[in-house]
Amino acid sequence: MTTTSLTTTSLIADVDAAADPAVAEVLARYFQLQPGGYGHGDRMIGVKLSTIRGILKPYLRAGLPLPELEQALAGPVHEHRLAILCLLADRASRSLKPRTANPQELAAIYELYLRSTAYINNWDLVDCSAPQIVGGYLLDKPRDPLYTLIRSNKLWERRIALVATQFLIGVGQTADTYKLAAEVLDDREDLVHKASGWMLREAGKRVSEDELRAFLDQYASQMPRTMLRYAIERLDPDSRKAYLAR
Repeated sequence: MTTTSLTTTSLIADVDAAADPAVAEVLARYFQLQPGGYGHGDRMIGVKLSTIRGILKPYLRAGLPLPELEQALAGPVHEHRLAILCLLADRASRSLKPRTANPQELAAIYELYLRSTAYINNWDLVDCSAPQIVGGYLLDKPRDPLYTLIRSNKLWERRIALVATQFLIGVGQTADTYKLAAEVLDDREDLVHKASGWMLREAGKRVSEDELRAFLDQYASQMPRTMLRYAIERLDPDSRKAYLAR
């Protein structure tokens, strides 16, 4: 297949060709598409992330037009959106590298992403894309957009804010992770607790355990149990026990 024959339409068709109804049933349960679940109303066709990543390989440097990708991102099929977000995340990552730097494309992808948060509506969609697209774009910019997102009444926008800081943690910047975690101590959503605890754990593991402990010393007694358990997962057993006892 030549690069010129690779289009957004052919990408969607390739994902459709890999659909498996049996896998769709499993994924629908896993991502809680049932009534009352956080993914209710979405549609799964049964394509795993590992399969999607394989399908994407020839498309990663095909330069598919962003307006077409944005239009497809508004579609009803979860795996279509997952493929597009993985593709956009890869392009954002390459736009950040010195040899392939493209700040204009990175800005365009970031703006597209924030216009499309209504369709980034499950944790896998957030987690595969927010670090590179949102965190990467904001690396050398004011972080105000993270605080707008964390104060949203939409679960997935709050998760985007938290998970975006994974990129910042990777370059040693943890201040926003701790500030955002403090903002969601009273959040009602378990998926926000998990994201916050996960990012706290990453900050402690990759940058400074002392900073993590300082945060825990201040907030452990207020943290939702899930957030706390995720945050302390890599601490020594005695420390974990002491923080849980609070």
